[in-house]
Amino acid sequence: MENQTLHYYLSLQSPWTYLGHERLCAIARKHEFKISIFPVDYGVIFPATGGLPLPKRAPERRAYRLLELKRWRTALELPLNLEPRFFPADDKLAMRLVVAVRREDPEAAVELAGRILRAVWAEERDIADESCLKDILSEQGLDAENLFATALENSTVERIVKDTDLAITKGVFGAPTYIVGTEVFWGQDRLDFLERQLVNLTATA
Repeated sequence: MENQTLHYYLSLQSPWTYLGHERLCAIARKHEFKISIFPVDYGVIFPATGGLPLPKRAPERRAYRLLELKRWRTALELPLNLEPRFFPADDKLAMRLVVAVRREDPEAAVELAGRILRAVWAEERDIADESCLKDILSEQGLDAENLFATALENSTVERIVKDTDLAITKGVFGAPTYIVGTEVFWGQDRLDFLERQLVNLTATA
C-alpha cells in the first residue's frame, strides 16, 4: 500500500543525512514501512527553493553547523569527522549507482546509500573516486561491473533529473527529507515526528 511506503530524499554527502540514516532504517523496520530512496541534485533544489550551498552561507551559520554536528555526534555516539578529507566531493556517480541498484533491489539501494554516507563522514574515503565506489559495492556483495554500466546509461541520469524535479514539487528543499503520504519531514532531528506519523498511520490502517 502507498501509505506503507516512506519516501526518502537525500544528499549522499550530507552529514545530517548520515546522522539520521540508520535511525530511519530502524524506524521503518519497526513499523513495517518500505523505504523508497531518492538521491537528488541539491545543486538544482537549492536555487529553486531559496537555499544556499555550504560555501555561500554566512560564517556564523557555518560555525553553528559545526557546533550542532559536535552535539549530535556526541548524542548519537556515532563516528563523524567534522571536516572530512574528501568533502565536498563530486557525488554524481555515487547517486547514479544508488539509482542503478534501486532498479533491482530497493532495500540494497538504501544499504548502499548508508555505506556511501559512512565512507564520507566516518572513513575518510573519496566517493568521487571510481575505485572507492567499486570497493564499496564489492563490500556489499554487489556486481560493480554491471552496476557501473547501468549507472552510466542516459536513462539513469534522466531518472535523477526527474526525481529531482518531483522532489521540488513535493516541497523538498533540504537534506534529508522524509515524506509519508503528503506529510513532509525535513531533517534527521524530525525523526521522532516521523515515527509518530507512522504509528498513527498503522493504527488507522
